[in-house]
Amino acid sequence: MTSDRHNTLILLTDEQDALVMGCAGHPFVKTPHLDALAARGTRFTQALTPSPICVPARAALATGRWVHDIAYWDNAMGYDGRVAGWGHALQVAGHCVESIGKLHYVNATAPTGFSKQHDPLHLADGIGQVWGSVRNPLPSTPRPSRLFTELGAGESSYNRYDISSAEHAAQWLHDKAAEKEAAPWTLFVGFVAPHFPLVVPQHYLDQINLYAIPDPRLHPLSGYQRHPWVQRHADFSNADDELGTPERRRLALACYYALTCFIDEQIGKVLQALGQTGLQASTRVIMSSDHGDNQGVRGMWNKSTLYREATHIPLILAGPGIPEGKVCATQVNLIDIAPTVLDNANLPADPTLPGRSLVAIANEKDDSERIGFSEYHAVGSSSAAYLVRQGQWAYHHYVGYEPELFDMAADPGQTVDLAAKDGYQPIRKHMESLLNHMLDPEVADQNAKADQDALVARFGGREAALGKGPMGASPVPLI
Repeated sequence: MTSDRHNTLILLTDEQDALVMGCAGHPFVKTPHLDALAARGTRFTQALTPSPICVPARAALATGRWVHDIAYWDNAMGYDGRVAGWGHALQVAGHCVESIGKLHYVNATAPTGFSKQHDPLHLADGIGQVWGSVRNPLPSTPRPSRLFTELGAGESSYNRYDISSAEHAAQWLHDKAAEKEAAPWTLFVGFVAPHFPLVVPQHYLDQINLYAIPDPRLHPLSGYQRHPWVQRHADFSNADDELGTPERRRLALACYYALTCFIDEQIGKVLQALGQTGLQASTRVIMSSDHGDNQGVRGMWNKSTLYREATHIPLILAGPGIPEGKVCATQVNLIDIAPTVLDNANLPADPTLPGRSLVAIANEKDDSERIGFSEYHAVGSSSAAYLVRQGQWAYHHYVGYEPELFDMAADPGQTVDLAAKDGYQPIRKHMESLLNHMLDPEVADQNAKADQDALVARFGGREAALGKGPMGASPVPLI
């Protein structure tokens, strides 16, 4: 392999908040393997998901394009290769492109850019969360979240699946190292943790001091008033009410943190194999997650909001040509992975891609002007929601509702909405203009709902569609 061409190992967790890592300063979560990866590479502290929900985020990662450009709006619209992505470009160039573990695409037979998929997890029955596409209008009858049907110490099918995926990836690397004159390769390893169900083996839970966990911030029971768009989401499905008690909230958080320790150990198995095989010298590693988790803040759990907890993701890049021990504060996004993978392979990126190679960004000075972006058009939302980040500002635009504006430097917990306060109108207008330059918010909302209405019609209309799709998380494949 030439010095300007590198293999790529992508490690993707599911629903991991960027701050729930030791290297990010979490007070009690221990992630030694991610910490070591960050120490030999660059950690991006301002990384966003393109959409705070699984399937759209993963389609954007696969294609390097925004959700509103590719129209994979929700969890019933799995990536199917209709829009070509980095995998297709690598295949054309003769590279080996394989996956192990969770992808959450439409199915295993669609041409999604992989030469081979090993034990992939895809949309349940190939259709996914059809009931979540019913949002024009959003149903008035509340729906159980079922997030906490299982909670506490134990071993879930997801735990076993992640362990298997890590062991399979380690063996894959050993096998690849033994090949003579192997073609350049990209391996995507998808893990499920810390995604619910919040079930984790006891010894990981023992690492977390349950009684040191503070109650979630900004809880409505303490007088906090949710934004009306968020309140409508909570009215549709209120997972926090299902938890019911402060003790169960702390247990849920302890399990979430313990699952992060668990998945760090699985990632460690893969990284250890990379080092043992000698492939580390020719491989760039990209570690990230598809989105974050609200973790009970504002009485919200899971993803599906624009707040930092749900949209801010870990992102670490390490390997040849990457600054070691660097912390980069430039706004980056999962859509930047597509040009990065192509850069690693020394292939040109499509000039119409909106992202940039993380290799280039890591080797530059921080750019405070770069724009961060995320959008949501999926389950539980009555209208589209858009996040725009630039510098210290976070702007939330909700179609049909008043916006929110936060000063992330002075108020990283997003406790004070400045959108309607005196003196902040110029900033609000500037942030809104950045959004309007990217897209027409109302038109994208209309396009999403039109596509979702058509999908609902194909499944027999609203009432029939409300009964279609998994009630909980997507099941693991039979291994």
